[in-house]
Amino acid sequence: MRRQRSATEQQIADLLQTARKSLGLSVAFFSRLDGTTQHLEIVETSLPLAFHDGQSQPQDTSFCQAVLDGDLPAVMPDVTDFPAAMRLRPARWPRIRSYVTAPVKLSDGSVYGSFCAFGLRSDPELSTRDQALMEVLANAASVIIEPELRDRQERTEIEQRLAPVFDHGGPVVLLQPIVDLTTGERVGAEALSRFPAEWGKAPDVVFAEAHGIGLGDDLELLALRKAAAHLPHVGGYVSMNVSPATLLTPACRDLLASLPLPRVLLELSEHDQVEDYDALAAVLAPLRAGGMRLAIDDVGAGFSSLRHIVVTAPDVIKMDRSIVSSVDSDPVLAKLAHSLVEFGHSIDVHVVAEGVETAAEHAMLSSLGVDHGQGWLFGRPGPADVLLPLAEVLAR
Repeated sequence: MRRQRSATEQQIADLLQTARKSLGLSVAFFSRLDGTTQHLEIVETSLPLAFHDGQSQPQDTSFCQAVLDGDLPAVMPDVTDFPAAMRLRPARWPRIRSYVTAPVKLSDGSVYGSFCAFGLRSDPELSTRDQALMEVLANAASVIIEPELRDRQERTEIEQRLAPVFDHGGPVVLLQPIVDLTTGERVGAEALSRFPAEWGKAPDVVFAEAHGIGLGDDLELLALRKAAAHLPHVGGYVSMNVSPATLLTPACRDLLASLPLPRVLLELSEHDQVEDYDALAAVLAPLRAGGMRLAIDDVGAGFSSLRHIVVTAPDVIKMDRSIVSSVDSDPVLAKLAHSLVEFGHSIDVHVVAEGVETAAEHAMLSSLGVDHGQGWLFGRPGPADVLLPLAEVLAR
């Protein structure tokens, strides 16, 4: 029984059926060439018992490869007229006697496979016009095949790139201090995932790629475990990032429930879509009852944060760096920051400024009533044992 074809495969099969019926030949097939083997991935045939999807043969014994090498023409009305063809296996079985092919080329010009049709009897009517038809159909096939092929290649690249990260138990997780802007006391630290610099990809991009291939929850859980491993080594709280989708998984709920919840600040980014706020609230309720606090990250970077804040009633809102940067010199940013502080304090929410880089920004934020801050001014992300008190940072 023939396996169920995918939608893409059926589109290719329809093109092959057009070729076979238009040319009056017995079999039409799409073959993929991997360098050593010719795979007959999709076959349309009037002889289903003899030819079917999934058959293969050595690539160097195939007519397709001989045509690509220039040893045979793309159209052979009578295969017996070509000694080079008669020496190859297809001339003996399935005893091909008429044949036409066209390469399936990708947009970069590389040959991915071949569109072929053959008969078991010679066909003097087979001509270059029939080859032209095959070329049109092969080009149509390449347009259908390439997006799915690129998706598979991208998935493979991501899987291979992430494999060593998984083998090592997850990303490197560093801590960045969070300080009280008035007293200078370090009140906590945010756990930040880091991936190899040579990737040239921000952590949020890497996590998004992992989610795109079904590995995002696992990668986030590994990062959370590494973040939690810092708890015994630092004072104050540790702020940990998680996406709403991962938070809803049983594994994430169990992991968080096992932690000293009063020392955990869980951050949800304002960029992350929440599909079901009721489900999210149900997961958060017992954790927050146990002492865990909730933060909404990146507030001010977009428009969804207000809904996050209204629905989840967080304990902390984190002011996005786009507001903090130059807040000391831009009156509009200062007004916006002040409005966020007033809003936050009116609903008993602490405000943390992210990306504080200069003493002037620090002074302005403090004057506006922002509670806490983090950024390069107070310390770059690093291991727990290199976190410095604010007084030491400012004295350097």
